[in-house]
Amino acid sequence: MFTREELAKYAQTLWWGLTTARTKPYAKGDAILLRFDQGATELAEAMYDLLIEQGMLPVPRQNLTSAMELSFYGKGGETQIKAVPPGERELMENLSGLISLIAPASLTHLSGVDPAKIGLSAVARKFLREIMDEREQTGAFGWTLCAYPTPEQARCAGLTIEQYAGQIKRACFLDHPDPVAQWRRVHAEVTRVKEALAGFDIARLHIESEHCDLFVTPGEKRRWLGVSGHNIPSFEVFLSPDWRGTEGVYYADQPSYRSGNLVRGVRLTFRAGRVVAATAEEGGDFVNKQLAMDEGAAQLGEFSLTDRRHSKIGAFMASTLFDENYGGENGNCHVAVGASYADTYAGDQSELDAARKERLGFNDSALHWDLVNTEDKTVTALLAGGGSAVIYKSGEFTL
Repeated sequence: MFTREELAKYAQTLWWGLTTARTKPYAKGDAILLRFDQGATELAEAMYDLLIEQGMLPVPRQNLTSAMELSFYGKGGETQIKAVPPGERELMENLSGLISLIAPASLTHLSGVDPAKIGLSAVARKFLREIMDEREQTGAFGWTLCAYPTPEQARCAGLTIEQYAGQIKRACFLDHPDPVAQWRRVHAEVTRVKEALAGFDIARLHIESEHCDLFVTPGEKRRWLGVSGHNIPSFEVFLSPDWRGTEGVYYADQPSYRSGNLVRGVRLTFRAGRVVAATAEEGGDFVNKQLAMDEGAAQLGEFSLTDRRHSKIGAFMASTLFDENYGGENGNCHVAVGASYADTYAGDQSELDAARKERLGFNDSALHWDLVNTEDKTVTALLAGGGSAVIYKSGEFTL
């Protein structure tokens, strides 16, 4: 599916993402965790080779296979599910970077497993993500991730494997002689959008589409982020709002695969910042169990918009990485229930401790689940000083 040249381009693009995502430069000998699914082995080999060339210390680690996951969540007892292997904390405390290569062999193998067991594992391992978040805030850590095509993803997306691989190549600019130059161009364009948004003193955002009527409160000391190198590809512009100001109805018209389950037509009703009603055309029981994972799971952690002029993704990919960056005819917005992104704090990152996060309405949860709406929509900024401004319409920023 990928030539040797395309694999090398993909690895170079991921290196650009990793170095862009970290605020401090890497030094020779820095430890980089290279986490990959079995199906992405050939990309992992190309990435490992490049990391060696760059003088890094690659730490390769293959993820559990689908059969292993089914054994773990299906047969594992509570003690096994909650256990964290020795050395995990020490590894996270000493990593300088993380590259994740996602290539699932199955998207539905955990459909018969109790979602509560999956949630139990996520909560037990939440502290590992917190270590990475804290190190990222100091500039000592950076991360990026990407997807590699598998027959299962193509099947679930209703595409041939060749069509699926083609979408990845176009979205990541691997069909260009110099993909990194293309990413730098998109980075500059999205930077101008973020700067324009920063010029508004936004009290609330009103999102309106055929099935959405949602108010989101950006909150105090927030900044818009996007094309930061964290996700390859990524075209979204997003922030983590003050969860307490979320009101109204959000509808995800795009399907979502999560933890081996398929859900469609998720409808969330927010009151005083929390989901008070959740339904789905398919997978409703799973949705409600995810929202009950912990106290913050039913609260908003992210709001995002993607301009159709930036994104080359034009098909449902059965992959959150691509689907949350869908361009298509109307662009997209998505929200994430669960954890906030601390780096959307506009102040000194080193001062953003747990108490300040709570005071500013940054949400805390073991869950972070992106739910995508691709309907034609209008997003209006209601300004703190009075008045309003349409910032997004018909799939494009209007700034």
